[in-house]
Amino acid sequence: MSLPLDGVRILELGQIIAGTYGGQILSDMGAEVIKIEAPSGDLGRNPSVAPINDVSGLFLTFNRNKKSVVINMKTKEGRETFLDLVKCADVVVDNFRSGVMQRLGIDYDVLSASNPKIIHCSITGFGSEGEYKNYPALDIIIQAISGHMAITGESDRPPVRLGIPLADLSGGLFSSQGILAALYEREKTGKGQYIELSMFDAMLSLLTYMGTAWLSNGVLPKPPGSSHEYSVPWQAFPTKDSYVVVATREEISWERFCDALGVDGLFANTTYKTNALRVKNRSTLIPLLESILAQETTNYWMARFRDNEVPASPVNNLDLAFAEPPAVENKMVIEYVHSQAGLIRMPGYPVKIGDIDSKICTPAPLLGEHTDEVLADLLSYGAGRIKELKSVGAIHNQGDK
Repeated sequence: MSLPLDGVRILELGQIIAGTYGGQILSDMGAEVIKIEAPSGDLGRNPSVAPINDVSGLFLTFNRNKKSVVINMKTKEGRETFLDLVKCADVVVDNFRSGVMQRLGIDYDVLSASNPKIIHCSITGFGSEGEYKNYPALDIIIQAISGHMAITGESDRPPVRLGIPLADLSGGLFSSQGILAALYEREKTGKGQYIELSMFDAMLSLLTYMGTAWLSNGVLPKPPGSSHEYSVPWQAFPTKDSYVVVATREEISWERFCDALGVDGLFANTTYKTNALRVKNRSTLIPLLESILAQETTNYWMARFRDNEVPASPVNNLDLAFAEPPAVENKMVIEYVHSQAGLIRMPGYPVKIGDIDSKICTPAPLLGEHTDEVLADLLSYGAGRIKELKSVGAIHNQGDK
C-alpha cells in the first residue's frame, strides 16, 4: 500500500525548525519534499547546533526524506527556474520575515499565476501585518512573550524555557494541519489558496484551558513545577535514587496509592479523604508523602505502583525514555546512514495509519545534492540548460566547483 500523501509535491523554502518540521511530518506521510535553498544553505545547517560528526543534528533530524535544490532567487534565471518548479508542485512553504516573498517576486499572487492550484503556506513570528510583523521571532522570544515561560518552572524561581523548542515546533505542527486541510479543500474546488499562521498565535492556542481560565475569570496562573493546581498528589517526588511521578486524579487512584505505600491509616485520614481536601491541605500532605517515598528506590516504588494500578511513572532522561518497551514496540526509533555524519538514529513518526508500515527514511540531503536530478527529471532541463544556469549563478549542485 502507498503512503497517504504519495504524489503530493512540496517546495520547502522553510529554514531551521518552524519552516521545516511541517515538511518532515508530511514527508513521513509520503509527500515528496524538495528543499529550495539559497547558495548559503538552510540556516539550520549550522554545524555548531547539536553537532554529530561536525554536521548539525538539528538539520539531520528535520530534513530526513527531503531533496535539496539550490536556487539563487536573487537572479532572474533562478526565479524563473523556481516558478517552473511551482507549475508541477502542490505546495510552497516559507517562514521568511514579512515582505521577503514579495521582494523576491514570488509571493502568492505570482505563485498562483503560475499554478492556480498551488497552496502557499507562510509561517511568521507574529503575522505578516501589524505592529510586530518585523519583530525577531526566535523560539525563546515566542515562548516568553506568549506567556509560556511565566507558567513553566517552580514558583518563586526565575522563568524557565521549555526543554524543547515548542514555539518553533508549533509552526511545523499547525502548518502541516493547514496544508492537509487546504489539500482536501482543493479536492472539492480544484483551487489552491494562501495559508498563514504565526508562531505567536500557535502558542496562544496551545495555552488551551489555562488561556480560557485567564480570559474568563481574570486569575493569572503561577508556575506549578511538576504539581497540579487542581489535583493532589500530582507531581514528581524524590525517591532514594531518582524521581517518580504520581498522578491520582480519581479517588480510586488515591486509595490504590495509599495501599501501595503501605502506611497504616493514610487512606482513612479524613484530612485527605477527597481531592478537594488534599488540595486544601497539600502543605501537610506533600511533605508526608515525600518522607515516605524517599525511603525506597524508584524501581521499588514502580513495582508497587504497577501492582496496585497506580498512575505513576519514573522521571526518565532520554537514555531510559528510548529504552522503554513502547519505544521498541511502536518502532519509534528510525535510522539512516549519512555520507558525512555516519549512522543517524532519531525519533520516528508517531501516527500509524492502517496496515501501512513506517516509511524507510532517507538521509538529510547535502546542500544542492539533488539540483541537477530534480531539474532534469521534473522540468526536463537538458545538460546545456543546467550548465547555462550554473554559469550565471542561478543554481548550484553539490560537488560543483
